[in-house]
Order: sequence, then structure tokens, then C-alpha cells
Amino acid sequence: MTLLLLGGFLGLLLGENGLAAAVVALAAAVAVGAAALAASLVRPVPPHRIRTAIRDREHRTAFLPQRDPDASGRSRPRAPGRLVPTAA
Repeated sequence: MTLLLLGGFLGLLLGENGLAAAVVALAAAVAVGAAALAASLVRPVPPHRIRTAIRDREHRTAFLPQRDPDASGRSRPRAPGRLVPTAA
């Protein structure tokens, strides 16, 4: 059944426009087949590896001191208040 449909499809493609349409259809079929094969060969990443990668990225982050503004050694930001008169 599948071969009959494929043969009819190829006959339709080769009937009017010739070889160009058949080449495009064949290239599309090969691309879909290659994508399906690649997807089936890729193994899923175990969840513990994902967690480890996220943890490693957190350790490399340059903004770690910014997480706790009240940590020891950090100066407190100035609160907004009255404007200091300046020499004008």
C-alpha cells in the first residue's frame, strides 16, 4: 500500500515538472529521515546531570555577593532623605 502511494506520488512529481520536483521531494525525505534518526540516537540526559550543571553554573556566577545585601562587610545603601544644599 505504501509503495503504491509512493509510486503514484513519484509519477505525479515526474509527470509535469520533471526531475526538479523529484529531487526536492527526495531531499526533504532524506532530511526528515536524518532528523528522525538523529533524534532516536540521542540519549536523554539524566536529571542528576542537569541539576549538577545548574549548580556548577551558579558557582561560576559573578553576582554571588549581590545576593545578600545585608551580608557582613557590605555597606548599607544610603536612604533617601533631605537634599544637601550645594554651592550654586
